[in-house]
Amino acid sequence: MATGTVKWFDDAKGYGFIERADGEDVFVHYSSIAGEGYKTLTEGSEVEFDVESDAKGPRAANVVVTKAAPSSDSTTRW
Repeated sequence: MATGTVKWFDDAKGYGFIERADGEDVFVHYSSIAGEGYKTLTEGSEVEFDVESDAKGPRAANVVVTKAAPSSDSTTRW
């Protein structure tokens, strides 16, 4: 299994890119994210995934978040 960090993910389009530990970018589609219900990835989250190849290059499969990115919510909670 490969590891990497979510570079960006567009919820509206359902895809984005993961930067592998070796620096290579890998395409990720929402259908490749493990889990039930609404599937999305947050920029900066650390993930593990399998790498498959298609005509356009490497593609992530079986994506699992191993460390969620810190929340960007700026609301102070007291």
